Amino acid sequence: MKHILGILALALLFSPTVHSESWWEKGKALLGGGKQTTAAESIGELSVGDISAGLKDALKVGTGNVVSQLGAAGGFSADDAIRIALPEELQTAKKWLDKVGMADELIDLEKKMNEAAEIATPKAKALFWDSIASMSIDDARAIYSGENDAATQYFRQKMGGQLADLVRPVISDGLNQAGAVKRFDGIMKEYKSIPFVPDVKADLTEHTVDKSLDGIFYYLAKEEAAIRSNPAERTTELLKKVFAK
Repeated sequence: MKHILGILALALLFSPTVHSESWWEKGKALLGGGKQTTAAESIGELSVGDISAGLKDALKVGTGNVVSQLGAAGGFSADDAIRIALPEELQTAKKWLDKVGMADELIDLEKKMNEAAEIATPKAKALFWDSIASMSIDDARAIYSGENDAATQYFRQKMGGQLADLVRPVISDGLNQAGAVKRFDGIMKEYKSIPFVPDVKADLTEHTVDKSLDGIFYYLAKEEAAIRSNPAERTTELLKKVFAK
């Protein structure tokens, strides 16, 4: 996947040099440093509005693509890198459950967990876009001059808790509707009937929420790094205008 996390602008246009510093200082003055801005004001051949909107447009394209990828059927379940495995507590119980013919039950439970994550992920798009809209010029500066995952870390710090709160009820509903909670309860009942097994406790919803967020941020980081090294595609007219410079 080539076209994601729109750090495009900054990786391409302005490497972190003295020139980028002067651009940022000027940009900060124009975009909120105490003076009114006009459409005519510009930095080089680009207006300040173009540069600011271009960065946000790029980030919207990038986060939108990640959400679309992971929200599709198989977005989690068919991807070895982010497929949600059973909670560690159930991994402990698995060897006992296999002995009483519950292996297929566990496989089905894991499938339903991944399906719930795929259903919930599209809900994240609006939250990402709200975060992008509120991004300041200093936020952008820290992103483009930072590490390869600077934008990903920005999103995780700014909206990680909100994102978990957003997807939790969707995942909970998805697990219930798919019969995963009922299946889990049945598995645990069967497990507890086996003599001498260790005690096992697991929160199916929280585990699925945590792992679904890990999957989202995993791909944001990978694609941000790829864009920084290979800003190959510009998918809107604004991006073409800004990044052609």
